[in-house]
Amino acid sequence: MPQTPEAVLKDLKAKKFAPIYFLHGDESFYLDQISGYIEKNALQEHEKGFNQIILYGKDTNLGTIVQNARRFPMMAERQVVIIKEAQQLSDWGKADSKKVLEAYIKQPQPSTVLVFAHKHKSFNKNTNIYKLLDKQAIVVESKKIRENQVAPWIEGYFKQKKFQINHKAVAMLTESIGADLGRLQTEIDKLLLNVGDASKPVDEHLIEKHVGISKSYNIFELQKALGTKNWFKARQIMQYWEANPKSQPLIPTIAMIFTYFTKLLVAHRTQDKSDGNLAKILKVNPYFVKDYKGALRHYPFGKVVRIIHYLREADLQSKGITARNPSDAQILQELVFKILA
Repeated sequence: MPQTPEAVLKDLKAKKFAPIYFLHGDESFYLDQISGYIEKNALQEHEKGFNQIILYGKDTNLGTIVQNARRFPMMAERQVVIIKEAQQLSDWGKADSKKVLEAYIKQPQPSTVLVFAHKHKSFNKNTNIYKLLDKQAIVVESKKIRENQVAPWIEGYFKQKKFQINHKAVAMLTESIGADLGRLQTEIDKLLLNVGDASKPVDEHLIEKHVGISKSYNIFELQKALGTKNWFKARQIMQYWEANPKSQPLIPTIAMIFTYFTKLLVAHRTQDKSDGNLAKILKVNPYFVKDYKGALRHYPFGKVVRIIHYLREADLQSKGITARNPSDAQILQELVFKILA
């Protein structure tokens, strides 16, 4: 039956193991968390040699998997069979192989914990195998989180770790790393290990120091400079990026600025410009609504439309789809000049 990653992890930590887990979807973070927890904790270390089998989809088949799953554990309560990269199994579509797996799903070995980690895409829900899994197994579908869900996820992760984080620090992590949950977890864990003290909120200075995101020269600060039409600050940031080209790649920079001005376009067309409604419509933290309201005063609707056009031109240039072949620094400088003009 389908379950949330959180519910499954809660049961696993309570030592409640099911005979079959089917983990699938395009967000690998939760799939790795669940399969990793089972691999590490379902057996004691001295039991793993004879009772833990790790198979890879490209190197095995459904018949071999079922054959291993039907074994009995040796001097242990259970055995664990984990299929990593299960999406690479070549016989998902073969009738004989499917029958073998379907028979096992209907009557699994109670002393086996069988885990399929089908990563990077969701399994076809119209197949008989999936319908059987849906009834008989623990099924977790892990989807990529949306842009507006990243900040709440970061705040929730800090809360789970019993730390606090301020709004600006959340924004810096969101803008710099985005919806890559695996990287976010790695960077946050590294940060908290260095900070140590949970009594003080994590702020932008700690992010700059321990995560390597420059507080003064990141995309968030450029957006702020553009929103307030601060020529001096925008020029400082561009000069820093030109001297440190790896600090902010051009294509994602253009994408983030595009998202920012698209939100301004939406805000212009929104009749109810109350803080609460704009936060909901723009899918941003209410803390940042005042910045968007300020930018609306600097950029009338018609100007924002032209800026969207400039951004599309810059995007084509960055991908080499134009006759001109300017450098990344030149593309960004020209874009910022047009925006602020």
